[in-house]
Amino acid sequence: MQILEQKTPSHWLRIFIPIWVGQVFSLLGSGLVHFALVWWMTEKTGSAAVLASASLVGLLPQVFLSPFAGALVDRWNRRWVMVAADGLVALATVGLVVLFASGQVQLWHVYVALFIRSLGGAFHWPAMQASTSLMVPQQHLARIAGANQALNGLINIGAPPLGALLIATLPIFQVLAIDIVTAGLAILPLLFIAIPQPVRQDAHLAVTPKTVWADVRGGFRYVVSWPGIFTLLLMAAMVNFLLSPGSAFMPLLVTRHFNGGALQLAWMQSAWGVGAVAGGLLLSAWGGFRRKIITSMLSLMGIGVGVLITGAAPAWGYWIAWSGMLISGIMNPLTNGPLFALLQSKIEPHMQGRVFTLVNSLAQAMMPLGMMIGAPVAELLGLRAWYLFGGGMCLLMGFIGLTVRMINTLDDQQPGGKIIVAAAEPSIATD
Repeated sequence: MQILEQKTPSHWLRIFIPIWVGQVFSLLGSGLVHFALVWWMTEKTGSAAVLASASLVGLLPQVFLSPFAGALVDRWNRRWVMVAADGLVALATVGLVVLFASGQVQLWHVYVALFIRSLGGAFHWPAMQASTSLMVPQQHLARIAGANQALNGLINIGAPPLGALLIATLPIFQVLAIDIVTAGLAILPLLFIAIPQPVRQDAHLAVTPKTVWADVRGGFRYVVSWPGIFTLLLMAAMVNFLLSPGSAFMPLLVTRHFNGGALQLAWMQSAWGVGAVAGGLLLSAWGGFRRKIITSMLSLMGIGVGVLITGAAPAWGYWIAWSGMLISGIMNPLTNGPLFALLQSKIEPHMQGRVFTLVNSLAQAMMPLGMMIGAPVAELLGLRAWYLFGGGMCLLMGFIGLTVRMINTLDDQQPGGKIIVAAAEPSIATD
C-alpha cells in the first residue's frame, strides 16, 4: 500500500487546535509536577543518587515498554488511548496530592508515581504523533512540528521559575493539584472530537500477548526493510548519544574551563532554550524547504557547528560558547521538526505508533549509554574533547544525509524505499 497523500478534513484546524491547546495545558502541568517533585526530593534527601534513580525510574517505561505501547496504539482507538493515558497520569497525581496533603508521602511513593506518569506518556506520545498525520494536511506537518518544538522550549524555560514561584507561595500538594486540572483540560476536547483512524485488515484479531508481540516484530521489520528510514533512525539515536553528555557536562565546562558560576551556567542553559523557541517559531512560520530531509540535514550540520563553537571557545571566550549554544538551540527544532513531519507523511498510518515508539526507545536508551561512555572519555581527554567530537560527528552525519541517495531521496520514497511513481490515499475512518 502506498502512502503519499493524507486524506485530511477540510476543517482540520477546528479539529486539531482544541486538541493541541489541551495538550499545551497538559504539558505545562507536567512541567510543574516535574519541578515540584525534583525540588522535594532535593530538599528531603540532598542525594544525587536519589535524583539519578528518579530519572532512571522515569526512563524505564520509555525504553523498554514503548515498543509494546506503540503496537497497542496501532490496534486501539487512538483518541481513547490519549484519554486513558491522560487519565492515568492524573490519577497518579491524585495519589500524590492525597499523600502530600496527609503528610504520609514516602520516597517510594514518588518513584511509583513517576513510573506511572512515564508509562502514560509512553502511550500518549505515539498516539498523538500518529493522530496528527491524519488530522493535519501534509503541507502543514512541518509547521505544526515547529510549533510543538517552540512550545516545548517555552515550557522548559517557563515551568521551572513558575514552579519555584508556586512552591514559595503554596503547599506542594496544591502545586501538584494544578496538574489534575490541566489533565482535565487535555481530556475534555478528546471527549467531543472524533479523530481519524487508519483501517487495518487484521483489526478483527483479538489483542493478545501473541498478536502484540507479532506487531512489535512487524514494526521492527517494517523499519529495517526501509533502508533510508532505518539509517535515519540510527542517525537520530547517534545524535542523542553524542549530545546528551554535553548537557550533563555543561556545569563542569562553565566552572572549570570558563571559571564561571551559577549565573554563567544559567545564561548558557537559557541560550539553548531561547534558541529552541526561536527555531521552532521560525519553522512554524516558514515550514522549511520543500524537501524536508534537506532542512533536517542542513540543520543537523548547524547543530554540529554550534557544538563545535561551544567546545572550541577559549577560556576567555565565554560569550563565544554562549553563541554556540544559541546556534545549537535554534537548529534543534529545525532538525527534529522536519524529521518528524517526514515520518508522519511517509510512514503508513497503521504503522506509525510502532515506528514512533521505536524512535523514542532508541533515543531514550542512548542517553544513559552516552553518559556511561562520555564521562570517562571526558575525564581522560578533557571536557572540551567530547564537544569537539560530538559537533564533528553531527557535521559528518548531516553531510552523509545530504549526499547518500537512500537518505536524500526520502521525500520521494514510498514504504520499502522505492521512489514514488503515483499517489494513493489511505483508507481512514472516524471513531
